[in-house]
Amino acid sequence: MKENQFRNKIYWFTFAFSILVVWVHAYNSELFLGRTEEAALIYAIEHGIGDTIAQIAVPGFFMISAYLFYRNFTWEKLWPKWNSRIRSILIPFIVWNTLYYLGYVVGSRLPFVTDVVGKGTVPFGLMPAVDAIIHYTYNYVFWYLYQLILLITLAPVIYPVIRRRYLGAVLMVLMAIGVYFGFALPQLNLDALLYYCAGTYAAIHLKPHVETWSRSTALKGLLLFLGVTMYRFAPGIIGDSTMAIVLFRLFIPVALWMMVDERRLPPAKTWMKHNFFLYATHFALVRLINKTAALLLPTALYLPLTIYLLMPVLVLLISYPVGALLRRYLPWVWRLVNGGR
Repeated sequence: MKENQFRNKIYWFTFAFSILVVWVHAYNSELFLGRTEEAALIYAIEHGIGDTIAQIAVPGFFMISAYLFYRNFTWEKLWPKWNSRIRSILIPFIVWNTLYYLGYVVGSRLPFVTDVVGKGTVPFGLMPAVDAIIHYTYNYVFWYLYQLILLITLAPVIYPVIRRRYLGAVLMVLMAIGVYFGFALPQLNLDALLYYCAGTYAAIHLKPHVETWSRSTALKGLLLFLGVTMYRFAPGIIGDSTMAIVLFRLFIPVALWMMVDERRLPPAKTWMKHNFFLYATHFALVRLINKTAALLLPTALYLPLTIYLLMPVLVLLISYPVGALLRRYLPWVWRLVNGGR
């Protein structure tokens, strides 16, 4: 695989995962229809998408992030990579959490948007601000970045273990078992560690397989996809078990990567490359669109599901022009909020 083909495939996958993430946070049945039988039907459809299919997105992001960090990794590259992630992850984490906090502080005090904000009067002060920034209080989708920051910080621990082929494999099996039995780590999610270590393992030990597509690879990916899907949706407690859910979220992104021939992917469009900005803004835009539509539009059975299905498009139609304007007229702001991407 040529480097430009690899990067293009990354763009396609991260864009697809970004679309799925929007659906995870776009539920609106009760907002439009209340607790009714009609709402229950829409709820089931929306959560069927958001709680199953779309849940592969964040594990996919963890694996891609880990793969890019440990691709061609050596100890000499640790500090440059950490420095790069400070710019691309830590600084945007602080900036966006600050912006969300200030937005809620102001919005909660404006009568015409208080109902849309739905948080009461948000306290303003140094300690509430620090708490909101560290704990992403008003931007809870940034739990992913919080976990990613912890995982990147743990590179001196993760790399020596995962670089040992068999030890790394055994460790990931133990992680999966730990997830199954509900074992918890302080601050760090064990399933996030599993997904991240899987991407790390692939970068260190499986790079030729990851970056070389073939028909046999695609066939293996298809078989993996079918097998994991059958396991996940098996009747009874088997398919609903924690292990089935975690393995589904782990292996479906892997299977899709194996099946997609990067040579057949057209070049990603510019609007497909603003994935971080889309991720950072989508939560506020989803809430704004849903709550505004619920206030202004008539109640109709088809309306919430239609808005839900169209939500990625609606969010993209807002976020991309805003990002493009920032990039053109305020490039320093764009670099700050987009992590230098």
